[in-house]
Amino acid sequence: MKTEEKMSLYEILNHRRAIRHYDSTKTLDTEKVKECIKMATLAPTSSNMQLWEAYHITNKNILEKLSVACLDQLTATSAQQMVVFVTRQSYFKRHANAVKEFERENIKCHSPLEKQAKRIKKWDIYYGKLMPFLYARCFGIFGLGRKILAQCIGLFRPIVRQVSENDVRVVVNKSCALAVQTFMLAMSEANYDTCPLEGFDSKLVKKALGLPYDCEINMLITCGVRLPDGVWGERFRIPFEETYHQI
Repeated sequence: MKTEEKMSLYEILNHRRAIRHYDSTKTLDTEKVKECIKMATLAPTSSNMQLWEAYHITNKNILEKLSVACLDQLTATSAQQMVVFVTRQSYFKRHANAVKEFERENIKCHSPLEKQAKRIKKWDIYYGKLMPFLYARCFGIFGLGRKILAQCIGLFRPIVRQVSENDVRVVVNKSCALAVQTFMLAMSEANYDTCPLEGFDSKLVKKALGLPYDCEINMLITCGVRLPDGVWGERFRIPFEETYHQI
């Protein structure tokens, strides 16, 4: 029996489109979608902080509420499932501590004995002090202090200058977006379709999912199997020559 030939990365990238209309007669394997979300956890995140979560929605009642929150767009009303990616910056202490403990054991297992103490101290400072200092928020006050400190140090040596509370928020959302893209490509490889949505009422989304005020909706992804009219024509891209710069 001939096995189904897998798509190359180029084919996956071309197959992935923002689908606006799904086939209601085609159901998705929930476990397969879950596996695609699991693949998304392999995406890189800044300092490996992983300050994001994915909410996999299969409940019909919740899907209906999310459709309303998505302004009743066809991609939402016809979706078989949805995945909502949210950022959880308030978890920074918990995650920093988890990474610190992991790196401690990693060093003990893989580093020469004479270098272990120095390397453990480095990660203890990085995740025990620097990360909590960088991710802490207080109505912009902490960020302003970090910004002033960075500008002063920057007079004497190179330093990361994007340290305001809004800068760090952007970093957290960029990391989450890497996971979102990984998920969509994994879904495409599984011959499922997706559509990333920016047009939604975030307050209604949080209410439908029971999410706290301090998390942020990064992206809502509708999932299903495309209908022919689900793809709106040919894909447009700015000419490569305008976006590519070799220096």
